[in-house]
Amino acid sequence: MAKLTHINKSGEAQMVDVGNKKISSRVAIVEGCVKMQHQTLTMIKSGNAKKGDVIATARIAGIMAAKKTAELIPLCHPIGLSKVSLEIEFDNSLPGLIVRATTKVEGKTGVEMEALTACSVACLTIYDMAKAVDRGMEIGPVRLIEKSGGKSGHWKIGDGDATNGT
Repeated sequence: MAKLTHINKSGEAQMVDVGNKKISSRVAIVEGCVKMQHQTLTMIKSGNAKKGDVIATARIAGIMAAKKTAELIPLCHPIGLSKVSLEIEFDNSLPGLIVRATTKVEGKTGVEMEALTACSVACLTIYDMAKAVDRGMEIGPVRLIEKSGGKSGHWKIGDGDATNGT
């Protein structure tokens, strides 16, 4: 069984020492969704939301959030992201929006938390901008779907658990 890397032998929280790790190209892709009423999705598609362009605002919010991850998640390392992108697609079958965040860094630690933060905040922004017409929107699941780089190499959802660290 893998051990928790953010807990020391005494059971205290600690920031993982990545000083001896090799620099590598690391990428994480996270996907989430916001389910809503059909009329809410139609409103967002048409660009007629009272607060403005929902998609553009959610995209910017997600990018900004990724850059602030170390300030929001107590034991995350601050890292120099080289890429943050958000794709937001309409899905009539939900109905709702699919949000996909991709983060990249050349570094000693992974970028999963930055991608998770970007996707989550983009979904929250969509909710915030449309809640006046649809308070019943549902966010989730938000989950890592792919990562690469570091000691554990490449992992994709469906490959099993990545348990040997990042």
